[in-house]
Amino acid sequence: MTVTEALLAFSVAAGLLTLTPGLDTALVLRTAASEGPRPAVLAAVGICVGTLGWGAAVGFGLGALLAASHLAYDVLKWIGAGYLVWLGVGMILKPRSAFQVANGDAAPRGGASWLWKGMLNNLLNPKAGVFYVSFLPQFIPAGVPVAPFAILLAALHCCMGLAYFAMLIAATRPIANALQKAAVVRWLDRLTGGVFVGFGVRLALERR
Repeated sequence: MTVTEALLAFSVAAGLLTLTPGLDTALVLRTAASEGPRPAVLAAVGICVGTLGWGAAVGFGLGALLAASHLAYDVLKWIGAGYLVWLGVGMILKPRSAFQVANGDAAPRGGASWLWKGMLNNLLNPKAGVFYVSFLPQFIPAGVPVAPFAILLAALHCCMGLAYFAMLIAATRPIANALQKAAVVRWLDRLTGGVFVGFGVRLALERR
């Protein structure tokens, strides 16, 4: 896989992941609806800072792992492939019928608090870490510096996230209403699940 191919493939997968509602989407929607656009923007920026943190952690950790042991990398690869397939099959067979915008905790005070809340919402979500460990390695071409490229991928994901969050904030009510429709949620889950299964199989078959 070339660098261009890796970036294009990651853009497709990360774009679909961005559109699939989760904890981060719930936080931005709920903040925009109850607190206004400025706190929601700060929460979105915090979420993206958390994403960059996961990307850096995975990049530096994966780089050290590759340098230390090919066996350890193979073990990580199979665990990641299994996780992606398991996650994807679950989304295909049992898609959600509703996406609930949680009320969350009491509103924090001050802009910095919203930034921290968004960042911690992402960094303290173990699923985000496990997913990035499983997801990023397959988009890193052989021969490129692992850590910088992983951070580049995370930054690309952040740009997509910021653009999507901006649309959510600008059209909070219509988007929230659409995400309450069972057909929309099921369609997004099944589509994303199919992509996850495909990437999991690809990761399992990849030789490095």
